[in-house]
Amino acid sequence: MTPFHLYMAQRLSALVMAPFVLVHLGVMIYAIQGGLTAAEILGRTQGSVFWFLFYGMFVVAVSIHAGLGLRVVLSEWAGLRGTALNALSGVIGFGLFALGARAVWAVTAGGV
Repeated sequence: MTPFHLYMAQRLSALVMAPFVLVHLGVMIYAIQGGLTAAEILGRTQGSVFWFLFYGMFVVAVSIHAGLGLRVVLSEWAGLRGTALNALSGVIGFGLFALGARAVWAVTAGGV
């Protein structure tokens, strides 16, 4: 991909993430204000296709956004270029995706 395409992918991932962040913060505030326990929250999210899809898409957008953002940081601060830069940022992005996907599975699928 060209630098322009990477730039646009990072900006588009931010655009996709924005509503997810707002809903996530709203749900967290609601849960805290309502005094919900972790068990009650898990009771509402486990087995929910909606929350699985919601947080699954959120994780995809975050892993793309963060991987590309860290790619720029690695380029500017660590001086990485070419294959090393692409490989390291790809591994970081995939690692974030894997960790996020595991968390989404744990919260929505639970003991399934």
